[in-house]
Amino acid sequence: MRFSKRILNIKPSSTLAAAAKARELKAKGIKVIDFTTGEPDFPTPEKIKEACKKALDENWTKYAPVPGIPELRQAIAQKLKKDHGLDYSPDEIIVGCGAKQSIYIVLQVLIDNEDEVIIPAPYWVSYLDQVLLAGGKPVIIQTDDKAGFKMTPQQLEKAIIPKTKMLILNSPSNPTGACYTKEELKEFGDICTKKKIWVLSDEIYSKLTYDGFKQASFVEAAPAMRNQTILINGASKAYSMTGWRMGFAAGPKELIDKMKILQSQEITSIATFVQRASVTAFNDCDGEIEKMRKEFEKRRNLMFELVTKIPGVTCFKPQGAFYLFPNITAFKKPSQQIADTLLEEAHVAVVAGEGFGAPGYLRLSYACDTESIKEGIQRIKEALKKSL
Repeated sequence: MRFSKRILNIKPSSTLAAAAKARELKAKGIKVIDFTTGEPDFPTPEKIKEACKKALDENWTKYAPVPGIPELRQAIAQKLKKDHGLDYSPDEIIVGCGAKQSIYIVLQVLIDNEDEVIIPAPYWVSYLDQVLLAGGKPVIIQTDDKAGFKMTPQQLEKAIIPKTKMLILNSPSNPTGACYTKEELKEFGDICTKKKIWVLSDEIYSKLTYDGFKQASFVEAAPAMRNQTILINGASKAYSMTGWRMGFAAGPKELIDKMKILQSQEITSIATFVQRASVTAFNDCDGEIEKMRKEFEKRRNLMFELVTKIPGVTCFKPQGAFYLFPNITAFKKPSQQIADTLLEEAHVAVVAGEGFGAPGYLRLSYACDTESIKEGIQRIKEALKKSL
């Protein structure tokens, strides 16, 4: 059977693959502690579910406008104003099937063959493959825990050449939880303004930050970049709505109009009743978000304390998202091999660093209950002790 070159050039999502292996063991009746999941374990807030039920009762079940219903795009515009002081009109916003699909459309609209896209590593697993699908060339800037998993302005400027079209930023980061300050983002903005390159700013975890840190939006930090930036966000993480598949992009109208054309040939729109529920999420759920954020902070503190007591393991303390990314290079084995051993022998599911462009690390999600965190880290400790 003959397949397209584009599908042969990409790999399956390593996070989804790890989660699938964990499910297979669970289906056999084995108690697996699952640290792979990139979704909150909290139920979707009741207000949002009730809004969805009401929308169904009112027969909001027909096709929606391609960029999203006007009420939702207005709610998103208000959210951007309230959270970051940004002024976007509904015409500068498009609603997609999760942040992942919105990123995919941006890349398809902006990236041509051989355009270079700068991606700091560790990176979210889908960035690299989505750039390849668009015909672009990923250019990886490596960072590590000693640098707080942050790219420097010097690294960025050095990587930009005439073929560079875009920088992808993710803050707070998946997989590291690292956050760029407003001042750091401004420095990147100054460089990108001068070099005339686009920035795709993935801000899906922006409301999940800790220790009093507040994540600035890229355009908030670098207003001169407004017409060269596409903001990505959504309801999945902070609102515990992963399965609802609601994301959005905000950017200059000319770009959004091109995204509408592609989306009209792809998904048309997401479910209308989901969009109605999302209006309630953005307008009326700040209290519920704050409760979840506080619980995530407690879990982060617990997991970090336990992980850093494991001999041979060091760990950066994240300021956002809901992941730890411990360094396991002391064990002198590939992180994928260690992840496989932890699953097969200790029945703890984690994601190896290779999928994030960072061999020598593991990603552990603390989007689970505290008892699972305690038991899972103890199992990891005992399994790694055998490797020393």
